[in-house]
Amino acid sequence: MRKFDTKVQHLKYKVLREVARQAWNDSLLENVFDIPKTIVPGKTPTMRCCVYKERAILSERVRIAMGGDKANPNVIEVIDIACDECPAAGYEVTDSCRGCLAHRCEDVCKKGAISFDHNHVAHIDKSKCIECGQCAKVCPYSAIVNRKRPCQIACKVKAISINDDNAAAIDNGKCIQCGACVYQCPFGAISDKSFILDAIDFIRKSQGNTAYKVYALVAPSISSQFKYAKLGQVISGLKELGFYTVVEAALGADMVAQAESRELAEKGFLTSSCCPAFVQYIDSAFPQLKGYVSHNLSPMATLAKYIKETDSTSKIVFIGPCTAKKAEAQLESVKPYVDAVLTFEELQALFDSRDIDITTLPEDVLDNASYFGRIFARSGGLSDAVKQGLAEQGIEFELKALPCDGIEACRTALLKKSKNVLDANFIEGMACVGGCIGGAGCLTHGEKNKAQVDEYGKEATEKTISGAVSALR
Repeated sequence: MRKFDTKVQHLKYKVLREVARQAWNDSLLENVFDIPKTIVPGKTPTMRCCVYKERAILSERVRIAMGGDKANPNVIEVIDIACDECPAAGYEVTDSCRGCLAHRCEDVCKKGAISFDHNHVAHIDKSKCIECGQCAKVCPYSAIVNRKRPCQIACKVKAISINDDNAAAIDNGKCIQCGACVYQCPFGAISDKSFILDAIDFIRKSQGNTAYKVYALVAPSISSQFKYAKLGQVISGLKELGFYTVVEAALGADMVAQAESRELAEKGFLTSSCCPAFVQYIDSAFPQLKGYVSHNLSPMATLAKYIKETDSTSKIVFIGPCTAKKAEAQLESVKPYVDAVLTFEELQALFDSRDIDITTLPEDVLDNASYFGRIFARSGGLSDAVKQGLAEQGIEFELKALPCDGIEACRTALLKKSKNVLDANFIEGMACVGGCIGGAGCLTHGEKNKAQVDEYGKEATEKTISGAVSALR
């Protein structure tokens, strides 16, 4: 069974695997320049103009796999040298132009950017065009189209533009670090920084050191990943890597659901704080609504905080589908509790860097969260959990939840709230379509993932949120 959706993901994984392999062997620094040659030998076919350019791009991938540009606070980076195959973006005249006599496109253009050849076919002067789109609106043949690059289409917050070198450029002020552009770029020219070396360093330091324990905190969406093996084998694989234990972040979700339901009843209106990309979007695009964001930490940070307070020797590595979690871990409110964040892509690379075939391992089990904590992984799960939290605590409050499936749905809800026309008192914001199961760091994406999350939730031993939280204490 295929482990990844795309060949771009597979290429990224191979770089991560080789970086990790050299790090385990203490040979990364001396072999770092040989990794591109390992992945693309001299006679291997390449999609670039030559093997040397392919290796140059791979060198940049290696750099990002080792942590990327430390001066850039964004966890998403553009590999400029790899971003040269997409056509120039903007409005273009297509072959559908019939050379009509009306010339409405010329009349509506205030910048004089449109001219005609001897066949009356329109042409757009890019040096004058301001991309207003008026010409496209009035063309009777729809012959003028707006060409956008896949990364620009994927970015729903309009954080990506094209620079003077024809490469993608990210506006850090708008970017919510959701990673949609990372997953959609067909050339892998945009990537998320990896903290895989930090995780390896923590594990190595813990070997034989009883006063140093590395916890793997796994997102509930793990139930929809690693489809070629059983979830219990993935848990065994994590312990085989050297993690002291594996804890279910869904336990943190139970804690959040319990606290967030109380907070909602007290304040009367709330937006969720579980998705860091959604919270960052409010901060950048709707700052007037920041006061409505739940004061609870995310499930990741909530449970990590509990573990740190319970075990002072612990190091916490969160493993999930989300690139924005890497940014969340850098926040001052979260940094004391979460030491590193890995994606499921990176976990696969870790397994293979140690030649661990998880399909051969026995099945282990996760600590049991409730059904409601586990379904946080998909859109609507948090709303269901808050409803359950209100009921279990006997809080009389009429919940009118609005689950927002993707950042565009979030924008609509927030816009309505800003205009006081929203018929809801709780906004569940998920930046990725489908929720966490649609995260950029997933191995696979698809509709079946939602059903798998629900099935996994039904397997929970704890049937109530309060039962799961009480078991923690």
